[in-house]
Amino acid sequence: MKGETSWISLFIDDFPKDNNLLDSLSDEEGKTDNLHAVSLDSILPDDLLERILAYLPIASVFRFGCVCKRWHEIVNSRRFLLTGSPVLSQKPWYFMFTSSDEPVGYAYDPVLRKWYGIDLPYMVKTSRWFVSSSSGLVCFMDNDSRTELYVCNLITKRCVRLYEPPGLRLCDYSALSISVDRKSTSYSVTVVKSKQVPDNFFQWDLSIHVYDSVTMTWTTPVTEMLTGWRGGDESVICNGVLYFLIFSTGSFQENRHGLVGYDLSGSPARDNLLARGFIAVPCSLTCGRLMNLNESLVMVGGIGKQERQDVITGIGIWVLENKNEWREVARMPHRFFQGFGELDDVFASGGTDDLIYIQSYGAPALLVFDLKKNHWKWSQKCPVTKRFPLQLFTGFCFEPRLEISP
Repeated sequence: MKGETSWISLFIDDFPKDNNLLDSLSDEEGKTDNLHAVSLDSILPDDLLERILAYLPIASVFRFGCVCKRWHEIVNSRRFLLTGSPVLSQKPWYFMFTSSDEPVGYAYDPVLRKWYGIDLPYMVKTSRWFVSSSSGLVCFMDNDSRTELYVCNLITKRCVRLYEPPGLRLCDYSALSISVDRKSTSYSVTVVKSKQVPDNFFQWDLSIHVYDSVTMTWTTPVTEMLTGWRGGDESVICNGVLYFLIFSTGSFQENRHGLVGYDLSGSPARDNLLARGFIAVPCSLTCGRLMNLNESLVMVGGIGKQERQDVITGIGIWVLENKNEWREVARMPHRFFQGFGELDDVFASGGTDDLIYIQSYGAPALLVFDLKKNHWKWSQKCPVTKRFPLQLFTGFCFEPRLEISP
């Protein structure tokens, strides 16, 4: 496939050129004072060396593949990827776009606290594409026709294009999500489409389209009309349930946002989604970001003023419990919140495992929240500078995995 390169080449530049280990282990003749290191490498069987390498941070695995031919073959072998995959599971990375018009940027590794330049698939032409990720795979959908969909592994550069989803091509709002089964490595992709009924601001046609990687087909289990609500661009699949945010189209609702859950394993919906799956948001929100953390639904939301819901006063994190109850787990301290802005939708956010990333649209600064440790921390400074004062930034979270392919 065009643009595909070995994943090892991504990190060659980060490997120290004067590293003694590299010099000693790549020199077949060896030197007397390095004889022990060379002999140790030569007597280690491949399976034991694979086990040792599997415990390294994934960026270190990339580097060690450059040490010598033997190590390069081991870390690129299918056996290493399969046997080492339970150990190779890494903390999620965050990819930050550096421009709204170009699909280029840097990925942040929270283990080594380092940024890496990574090229996105050549098909992705702008950072305004829809993005969703799960267990090492990232799904992209174009923002114009909403007909181009690709599922990729950003580390191995393997990528496939999905068949065009059914339904309306030109819809007003779309929400994309992907969910990967780690055992079978099969995956599902969902697209929630929403379009205004002509000349009627209060009524919106909504449809849910589901792609199955096993059958390579799309189904449309839900088509209905919403009154007083519309779909948006935020969704996630969690524990077999598709969740997506909806937005009020009138002033008669208490809050501007609501949440709908649809069980993907059930039969096509025959009754109204709002009657069956509507979940109230925990408070007045300016915006919301949905994510799956260890099969628990987590929402990062901008907290709005009750009397003026377009003014953000803080950022909170909630976990959905018992299907319809929210538990607040954290609220961003004021010293971190300063600088995010004051109006409405001001941040991007994503998360996996126990980490949540929150990024201001107005600056290349990334805040990391560890859900397990209840700890906030800024990432290392991203190696990018603003090209102009009003430049915007955004990004997405993904898992750097080697063993899974689309």
